[in-house]
Amino acid sequence: MRNLILTVMFAFLGLSVQAQTKKNKNLKYDTEVNGNCEQCKKRIEKAAFGVPGVKMASWDVDSHKLSVVMNEEKSSTTDLNNAIAKVGHDTKEVKATKEAYDNLHSCCKYERQQ
Repeated sequence: MRNLILTVMFAFLGLSVQAQTKKNKNLKYDTEVNGNCEQCKKRIEKAAFGVPGVKMASWDVDSHKLSVVMNEEKSSTTDLNNAIAKVGHDTKEVKATKEAYDNLHSCCKYERQQ
């Protein structure tokens, strides 16, 4: 009986700690995304805005830096990176599939890292 009470107490404590973990509604996130041109910029930003909770997305052609403001309660940075990789652009965290990369326009094909 004592073990059951202790188990219930620890479970309750675990839930209350988990409930206190607050997600950022205005997370500022920057990552590197490979691409070459204005066409890439439109594709990358469109993919970013397709992720729930993304409020702002801007990719710089010269620096390859994607700056995003997003609501972590609706999606994660992993979701964002996966969406960008799905349209053919490698990020620092997620590499696009060969098929997605091959579907890019010829001017958009950047030199991929191995």
